[in-house]
Amino acid sequence: MSRQQGFTLVELIVVIVILGILAATALPRFVNLQNEARVSAVQGFAGGVRSAVAVVQAKWFAAGSTGASTVNMADGTTVAVSTGPTGGIPTGAALGIGAALRCDGTDCNGFTASYGSPTTFRPTNGGSATCEVSYNPANGNVTVDTSGC
Repeated sequence: MSRQQGFTLVELIVVIVILGILAATALPRFVNLQNEARVSAVQGFAGGVRSAVAVVQAKWFAAGSTGASTVNMADGTTVAVSTGPTGGIPTGAALGIGAALRCDGTDCNGFTASYGSPTTFRPTNGGSATCEVSYNPANGNVTVDTSGC
C-alpha cells in the first residue's frame, strides 16, 4: 500500500480558481480608496482653512484692532485682513489666507492655491477642477466641492 504525498493537480487548480474568485470580488472594494482618501484630505484641509480664519479673526478682535489691516500672530506671521463690516477676515491673497495657512507661495501642504476672490485650493496629487476648497474673502465662508475627486 502506497501513501499519497502532496496535492494532486486538480486540487491545486481548484484552490487557484477559488483564490481568483475571491480576489476578483475583493479588488473593486479597494480600487476606490484613492478617491475616498482625496475626498477626506479635501474635507480635512477645509477644516484647517476654517480654523485659520477663526484664529486670525479672534486675534484681530482680541487685539482691539478694529481698524487694523494686518494681524500679527504669536509666531510672528503677519496676516492681511479686511477692515470693513466683516473685519478681521483674512484677505484672499498670499499675504492673507496664504499667510494664515503658512503656505509657501502657492504650495499649501499638498494643495495648490489659486489666490483671488474666491481663493481655491486643489490637491496637488490629482483630482479635477471640481475637487477643491474655496475661500470667499468677502465673508470668510469656506466651501468644499468633492464631486471631481
